[in-house]
Parts: sequence; C-alpha cells; structure tokens
Amino acid sequence: TKDLIKLLHRNKNEPACTQIGDLEDAQLIRNGDIMLGGIFSFHSSWKNSQDNYEKNPLRLQCTSLNFRDFQFAQAMLFAIEEINNSSDLLPGVTLGYKMYDTCGSIARSVRVALALLNGNEIEALPAEACTRPAQVQVIMGETSSSPTAAIATAIGPFHIPMISHFATCACLSDKIKYPSFLRTIPSDYYQSRALAQLVKYFGWTWLGAVRTNDDYGNNGMATFIATAQQLGVCVEYSISFFRTDPLEKIQNIIEIIKTSTSKVIVTFLSNMDWDVLLQEFSRNNLTGYQWVGTEGWISDSQIAAMDKSHILDGAIGLSIPKTHVSGITKFMFNVKPLNSSNSVLFREFWEALFSCKFNQSNSGEIQKKCTGEEDLTGVENSFTDMSLMPIFYNVYKGVYAVAHALHEILNCNKTCDKNVQLDPYTILQQLQKIHFKTKEGDFVYFNENGDPPAKYEIINWQPRENDTVEFVSVGIYDASLPEDRQLSVTNMSLIWAKNSLQVPVSVCSEKCPHGTHKVLQKGKPVCCYDCVRCAEGEMSNATDSISCLKCFPEFWSNERRDACIKKEELFISYEEIMGALLTTASLLGTCMTALVAAIFFRHRKTPLVRANNSELSFLLLFSLTLCFLCSLTFIGQPTDWSCMLRHTAFGITFVLCISCVLGKTIVVLMAFKASLPGRNITKWFGPTQQRVSVLGFTLIQVIICIIWLTMAPPLPIKNFKEFKDKIVLECDLGSTIGFWSVLGYIGLLAMMCFLFAFLARKLPDNFNEAKLITFSMLIFCAVWITFIPAYVSSPGKFSVAVEIFAILASSFGLLICIFIPKCYIILLKPEKNTKKNMMGKGPRKT
Repeated sequence: TKDLIKLLHRNKNEPACTQIGDLEDAQLIRNGDIMLGGIFSFHSSWKNSQDNYEKNPLRLQCTSLNFRDFQFAQAMLFAIEEINNSSDLLPGVTLGYKMYDTCGSIARSVRVALALLNGNEIEALPAEACTRPAQVQVIMGETSSSPTAAIATAIGPFHIPMISHFATCACLSDKIKYPSFLRTIPSDYYQSRALAQLVKYFGWTWLGAVRTNDDYGNNGMATFIATAQQLGVCVEYSISFFRTDPLEKIQNIIEIIKTSTSKVIVTFLSNMDWDVLLQEFSRNNLTGYQWVGTEGWISDSQIAAMDKSHILDGAIGLSIPKTHVSGITKFMFNVKPLNSSNSVLFREFWEALFSCKFNQSNSGEIQKKCTGEEDLTGVENSFTDMSLMPIFYNVYKGVYAVAHALHEILNCNKTCDKNVQLDPYTILQQLQKIHFKTKEGDFVYFNENGDPPAKYEIINWQPRENDTVEFVSVGIYDASLPEDRQLSVTNMSLIWAKNSLQVPVSVCSEKCPHGTHKVLQKGKPVCCYDCVRCAEGEMSNATDSISCLKCFPEFWSNERRDACIKKEELFISYEEIMGALLTTASLLGTCMTALVAAIFFRHRKTPLVRANNSELSFLLLFSLTLCFLCSLTFIGQPTDWSCMLRHTAFGITFVLCISCVLGKTIVVLMAFKASLPGRNITKWFGPTQQRVSVLGFTLIQVIICIIWLTMAPPLPIKNFKEFKDKIVLECDLGSTIGFWSVLGYIGLLAMMCFLFAFLARKLPDNFNEAKLITFSMLIFCAVWITFIPAYVSSPGKFSVAVEIFAILASSFGLLICIFIPKCYIILLKPEKNTKKNMMGKGPRKT
C-alpha cells in the first residue's frame, strides 16, 4: 500500500486520481445501460523481478490460472443475463459489466478498483476529470478478505457500494472503516463462535490452531480463541502461514504439530493455502489428526481430490448451506459469454480449459490447436466441479440485490425512468434497505453491519471407494436461534481421522474424579492440571472440582451430606460376587422348593403325602418359597419401598412357615392322644382348626408389622460413621422395638414348635414326622440364636449379608429336614409308601 501511495503521488504536479499501469489485457467487458464492476483473482499467484517492482509494483506477471474465480464470474454473468431477460425486474434496462483480474495482489486490487471508478486511461487525467461520475455503480467482489479490506478502504469515502460473495473477515463489519461494504456471506464472527461451540460439543478442550496470515485468518482465529476460552477450551499453539512462505516455515509448522499433545487442529485456511500445505504434509506423513475447517475449504472437492495421502480424512467443519440455482449449471458450461473482443485473459482461460493453443509457440513442442468452438462435454476439471454452488448463489444474490435497489431508485413499473441520475450513495442507501425473495425461496437482506443472516451446515469428510470423499451434512448452526439451540448435530454417523468411528479425545488432562481437586500445572493453560486427593476431613462434590470442602457430616442433614461428600457407596449389589452368590442361593432354594411341590403334587394320593395333612404340607412349601424370595429384597441399593418390604415380608413369611410346622406338630400329638382309649381329641384340632390356627398366628405378625410401619417405618439412610472414606447405604430400622418384636414372635413360635416336636419324637409310627420337625427346629433355632451376636457385630453391608444368610440357612434347614426324606421314599423307596407301612404293621427288621 505504501508503494501504491508513493507511486500515485510520485509527481506533485499530477492530480491524485492519475491512473498508472495497463490493465486492458486483464479485463472482461460487456456494455450496458448500467455498468457493474467485478473484481476477481483469475490468477492465484504472480511474480515480478525486484528491478521491475521498484519501477512499477503494479505491473505484474500473473501465473497459475484460478478456475474458481472464473466460476464466480460466470455466476455473475448468469444473474445479469436473467435480469436483462426479465420483464419484471428493471424492464427496458440492461446491465453491463467490466471485470478485472487482481492476480491475488492487494496493491493490484486497489489499482483495478480505481480503474473501475475512473476508467483505465494510460495518460494522466486533467484535474477536472476527478469530479466526473464513476464508470461503474457497484463493485462485485473480491473473493479474499485482505484485498477486499484494501478496496473497501479506498472506495469507502466515495460511498461506492461493494458486495463480496466470499470475504468473511469479521473486521469488514466495521461501518466506520468500511462504510460502503456489504456481503452475501456471513461474517466470521459467527463462524468463529460456531466452531468454538462445535469443539466444545465433542469434548475437545485441548487444540492446535493453524491460520492463514491475512485478515481472514488472523481475525477469524482471534475471535475463535476468545470464544473458546470462555467455553473452557484451551489452544496449545496457534501458527500463522501464508502460501508464499519459504519451505522452512512449513517444516517448522510440521514439527510443532508432531511434538504437540493435542490431536484436534482448528484451521482458518483458504484453498490456496492447502495447495501448498498438503504437499508437505503428505511428504511427512502427517496423518491421524482431526482437522476442523471453515467454509474456506471444508466443502472444496478440489482439495479432497488433492489429498492422496488421506491427511484430511474425517475432517469436520462449517460450510455455507447447500443450495441449487436452477439453470446456472447449464449456463456455466457455456463459457462463450465470458468472451470479449481481443481479450488476452479470455484466450488464456480458453487454452487452459481445453488444453490447447490458439498460436503455436516457438519451442518446437506440438500442441493441440484451439478452434474457439470447443465445448465442455466430457471435460472434467476444477471449472466443471459444482461443489461451490453455495458461493455461486452468493454471487447471484449480490447481483439481484443491486437490481432490486436500482428497480426502486428508477421507479420501475412496466418501464423504468432512465432520466434518473444515479448516485452511488443513493444506491448504497437503497441496498441497505432491500428485502426480497429469490426464485429459490430464500430471503435476501442486510443487517446494520451489511451482513446477511448467519447459518452454516456442519460437514463431515467421509471417504468412499476409489479414493473419493463425500461431504456429508451432519448438523446445522443457526445464529438466529437462542444460544442453547444454535448448534444441532443431527446425524451421528460420523467418520473421524483414520476412518475411526469413535470420537477422538483431545484433552490436556483427564477429569478429576470425586474426592480429588484440580491443581493447575505451572506455566500451562487452565486445561492442564493435576488431580490431587482431598485432605483428611475434606471431600469434593463433583468431577473437576477446583477445591475441597471441609465436611462435618455427623451434624448435617442427608441433603447437606450429599451436596458435600461423594465417597464410595457400599451396599450389596447384584453385580458383586457376594450379591451374586446370595442371589444364586435364593433362586436355588426357590427352584428346589418348587421341585418338591411338583413331586408332592404328582404323588398327592399316596399315603406318605396324605399322612399328617397334605394341605399343610403344600402351604408350608408355598411359605418356604416366599422365604427364599424375600431374601432378594435385601440385595440392591436400599429404597423406601425395599426397606419397608424386606423386614415385614421376612417376618410375615417366616411366621406363616413356622405356623404350618407348628400345626403339623400339633396334628401328630393329637393323633397319638386320640388313639388312646376313651379319647376324642381330633374333633378339637381337625382341618378347620388347623387352618384357623395358621391364620391366627400369622395375623398376629401382620398386626405387629402394621403397627411398626405406622409408628416408625424402616427407611434408607447413609451411614457416614462406619468408614471414613466410604458411605454405607443401609435401612434404618425406624423402631428397634418393632424389629425385635417381629424376631421375638418368630422365636416364640419356633420354641413352641421345637417343644411339641420334641415331645412327639418317640411316637410309635414307622414314619414319625415329629423327628424331622425336631431336627429342623433345632437347626432353625441354632441359626437365629447365632444370628443375634453376628448381626450386631458385623460392620456395614456385612450385617445385611448375615441376615440374608440366616434367612437362607433356616429355610434350607426346614426344606431339607422335613421334605427331602419324604422325597427319598417317594422316588427311591416306593415300596415303603404304603398305608400298612405308615401304620407300623409291616415286617419288622431283625
């Protein structure tokens, strides 16, 4: 810029608007009633010797033809042709254009902007010519942010509107510096914030950053880093790069990436930067990194085609939403409208597009001759690639915005008033107010900063067969929505670096668990820390706690304890070995009881089953099944219902069981007494009396449990006192009297049953059931007498295990002692299962 100013003011006698340099070889022109200017980088690079640069920095030799900007020019021509052929928009008025090639040079960009305003005269203009109207009313372009900023600075004081389709730098929203600038692509202010939300969404808090060293990269990355830090994301390194940098700079970038610990790299780069970087990254096999990109390259199929080493596989980033403009593809494949008489630029484009030459060179190399009639049928190159259709649409919308503004200014109805004197400032004011709908159904308008609404598509690079890449839409970002709803990832079938289906992990330090707190590592960002255990008497209440809290849980409510302390919770779970073994034993007992019941039912008419009240036998088997199953309520994390159920179910089922055994014992005694002369006792304890006795004994236990649950029910508690570093989840008894009343009543019935069975043990039946009951009650009483000291002295969850063991042991004792001998006779000694043998009248053993 300094060289340009020095050149423009090299002679004090020349007016300030003097034009320097010859641009006619780099222009495309078509006349019309109203002229639009177009500034594109038809060449992506240039060269100039140092001697020539000192003489004239604007006279450049352009190299590397850039088909992408020719596509943008075609999109501009398509919109102009549609408008000129329309009877509804600007009827009777034709739009013309004058396009210039900037060759990727900022100085040349300013030069062609001045040429568009004042013409391209070689000689110095007379001073009065500086007051004449501008040659064009609006400038369309430029593609990159830095040349756009330079042009907008130069033409801003003249209020010449400039509409860019691809310059995204947030700096261009500054209306003080760039008062006449507008654009049809969202500002990087929104894209940077969207990228920050995207990396946070996937849990990436430790990133690398690579940016292009221009306004686009520097401003975009600065906004991203600031937003990311607010979201708790840290950047390990941030490297700048420009495509003209020496190879040593690229090697330094590769070394930094390889030695870093971050696995996710956020980029603000253009497609021209990747042209250079991909070659060196491939040579150094820089694979395995997760790349996050911007709209500048994430949906560019040419970059995907260049990536033969799969450096960028699985990349994710933001793109302008996909769209379709009807008719534009067919128009763009007809390149002849780009032609203008004696245009050196068009001839060069035609030769590169069709790989031919109009004039053979003197080098002796035979080349295909151009006829000027070639067509694009069957041609495949970057010009025929339509992956940048959203950007073509931006160019299209920009031209239509100008047309709608002119339509209002010229008071168009069926015809337009061509006598209206057009003024760039009036056009600029009208552009800032336009609001119209395109034929594709999208609304076009600009906010107070000259920006359109911000909406992005989230694109994921997914490799396919034959080394191709599909750009898959996996979500959307809409800046117009509330902040918590702006980012939406809708398709989770993503592919990451190295074709992985797992989301990459990129963190400096893993999360600190409960009971620890973070201590920052000296000299590193806040994302890098060590996890240090809390001191004695202190605990942390969440992961990644920054400090520990002093805890005095014995004086706190349960809610306060939960808020402070997060220790290991102890209870018998189904997943641990002890819980699994107890569960297995419970289910085994249940199955055995069911099997015995099935055997008894199958042989229910045999003397052995019918003896001593078979109805009580089946009721006893049912109660034993409930006893085995009630032990399951003691396993698992205690809840309100499980705490109330476990003790009451245990108490009632065991009373039912003991009541049945007691009834069977009384039946044996009564049967013996009734067999004595003059006795008729059986009428006092027949089947009805037996049922009533079982019901009565059980009802008493039910009443005790109801009183217990009503007065002080058992509830789950957290025991902080048992262990310092653990919490015991257990059931508080509520009422100790209620608990021991339940156990005491069971013990009372068991002692009565044992006493009656003991008295009947020597009765003269061949099969005296009293002996079996005596032995089973002996086991039952022994288990529950030893249970008391073991239960009281067992710590934590082991007290619950002791109770479960007592339930299972006593249940197995009753089942095995009472029923297994009978099953043995039924299945293996059927000859003893007779009435004569039951009455002791069989043959005696000698």
